Formats: sequence, C-alpha cells, structure tokens
Amino acid sequence: MLVLGVDPGSAITGFGLIREAGSRLEAVEYGCIRTSPAKPIELRLKAIYNELGDIIERHRPDFFAVEELFFNKNVRTALTVGQARGVIILAGAKNGLPLHEYTPLQVKQAVVGYGRADKNQIQFMVKTILNLPEIPKPDDVADALAVAICHTHFYKSAQIINNKK
Repeated sequence: MLVLGVDPGSAITGFGLIREAGSRLEAVEYGCIRTSPAKPIELRLKAIYNELGDIIERHRPDFFAVEELFFNKNVRTALTVGQARGVIILAGAKNGLPLHEYTPLQVKQAVVGYGRADKNQIQFMVKTILNLPEIPKPDDVADALAVAICHTHFYKSAQIINNKK
C-alpha cells in the first residue's frame, strides 16, 4: 500500500509518500512544492497542480490523503490555502485517486495519540514511526507525512472492522 499525504498551502505544499513494509511504515519520497508570493496566484496554483501531478504519475500511489482546511483567523490566508487545496484535489482526481480527508485533530490522534499535540510532538513521532534520520523540514513536510500515516491507521482500522462483520 502506497499512500500520498498532502499538507496544502499556497506558499509551501508538503507532500509525503509512505509504504507499508511488513509491520512498519517507510518513507518513499517526501518534500515540498514552493511557490513565490511575488508571482500571481494563478501561476502559483498551476505550479502546485503540475508538480503534484508529476509526483502522482511517477509513483502511482494507491491512496491520496489531504489534510482538511483548518479555519484560520486570517480570511485571506484561508482563501488562498483553499484555492491550493482545490488544485491539489483536482490533481488527485485527474489521476483517478479517490480523496481521503482528515482533520488536524484526526491526524494528531493517529500519529501522537493525543488530539491536542503540538508541532514538536508530531514531528518527533513522524521521525520515529518512519525511522527517519532527522525531522523532515519544513514543518509542512512532516505534516504531510503525518497525514499519510493517519490514513494508514484509519485504513487498517476500517479493514479490521469490516472483516469482523
């Protein structure tokens, strides 16, 4: 099972691909798509769409998980992140990937076991779970990997529940 997790952003979009390797998870590729705030929004969105599409075509993930938009007090920021989220979802849909969405609370619970965990706790657990040499930077990359980890936990739980019926 290969899972692509994405942490949407208009300046930095984090992505992380993880695979089940026996009873553990391993990182396949992770990083971020950066766009310049100096460029027009339409060019930034196009860059996010194209780069994410390239990643999907290169790896052909089985699952596509995106963090839901957490309402920000800055409405302008929330709107631009929402636009980025839209092109991210479109890139997945264009490549035939059904969307799995998780709230920040669900991601924190799945990765740390506590829904109010802070960034440092999430980053430490991502590093530990994936046996990485260091915490992925920037934060958006660790968040994307956390979304992918979250999906594997929810998917496994759903399989267990469905097999008991």
